[in-house]
Amino acid sequence: MYIKDGIAYAGEAVPELEVASARYVGNLQMVVTFAGGEERLLDATELSDMPALAPLMDEKVLKDFSIDHGVLTWLGGEIDIAPEAVYQRSFEYQRIA
Repeated sequence: MYIKDGIAYAGEAVPELEVASARYVGNLQMVVTFAGGEERLLDATELSDMPALAPLMDEKVLKDFSIDHGVLTWLGGEIDIAPEAVYQRSFEYQRIA
């Protein structure tokens, strides 16, 4: 466990995995850029097995996100996903030039 900005998190801090930016690209998918510079594709359907994340299956909810201290959040902070979990449940992404 670690504490950052007064918030307790499970696991160990991995600064390069903090979410630096993200963008919704359609079809329940987001491209997430981590602090280490790596971009990955997050497919929200990969999260559908978690009842607490069910609202993210709604495109309107998924694309209305914010980033709070390197963590993706939705619904004013009611839903968040640890950056490590985003990384583990996402896929390699390479931009097509």
